Amino acid sequence: MTRVAAVDCGTNSIRLLIHDSEAGEICREMTIVRLGEGVDATGQFSPDAIARTREALETYVERMVAEGVEAVRMVATSATRDAANRDEFFDMTRELLGRIQPGAVAEVISGEEEAALSFRGATTDLDDARAPFCVIDLGGGSTEFIVGGEGAYSTQMGCVRITERFMRTDPPTDQETAAAREYIDSLIDDARATVPLSHAATFVGCAGTFTTLSAIAQDLDAYDPEAIHCSEITFDDMRAVTAKLRAQTAAQRLENPVMHAGRADVIGSGATVVEQLMTAIEKETGGAVTSFVISEKDILDGIVAGLL
Repeated sequence: MTRVAAVDCGTNSIRLLIHDSEAGEICREMTIVRLGEGVDATGQFSPDAIARTREALETYVERMVAEGVEAVRMVATSATRDAANRDEFFDMTRELLGRIQPGAVAEVISGEEEAALSFRGATTDLDDARAPFCVIDLGGGSTEFIVGGEGAYSTQMGCVRITERFMRTDPPTDQETAAAREYIDSLIDDARATVPLSHAATFVGCAGTFTTLSAIAQDLDAYDPEAIHCSEITFDDMRAVTAKLRAQTAAQRLENPVMHAGRADVIGSGATVVEQLMTAIEKETGGAVTSFVISEKDILDGIVAGLL
């Protein structure tokens, strides 16, 4: 087996990575489908969200066929763990993925496995001299923490979930932001009780909120994965970006050329999560850690490594 595909379907986006064991990465794609829209309130997927996700996955399957993919693994994370009508979603993925590999269907993975796969992918290109690493995967519905070999924990905080639950105004009010911070801090405390954050020497941020914040902090003219991957952003620079984003409307955020249209309305909440993370990291490490390393690689790369 030489050519494989990984698909990650989260609360906000669905993503594809096709990798060849000899040629390396063939393609990496991302589509905002907002599968988890309203799940936090209703407990199930909406018909529109299923339709958007089906359309994106059909496009990915066509790409897999064209590229000669031999095996595929698709994982579904936070939103799918929470949805009562998830069988409708699974039936759709079984139908489409079966074109690539008979019997293939999306898998709902635990938060702990999600964290482990993200850690494997996110640390692939990092210097081992900077270990121990703590990888933080900030998604739409959940955020995973993992310190290599010492523990993993998944929390129910993500940019979509926080937006829908707390920060509904555009831009969010001070009262909404304060309520969100209190909630975020409580979940970070839960993670700290399980995962030894103080043991980490390097904190690695992955997924769309972190990569977009890096692009803005670097003042990039366009979203450039090569410039973002393994970039290091100080907490001071990060705080300047997060404060500005939170104060802007979604329309104002979209004026930045690195901002994806499907992220503009929720990144204010993601930025608030990052702010609370920085405060917690400073406390846990006694101020020894003052930056994030940003990784463009994540759970997709971990899945591919397992397939190969």
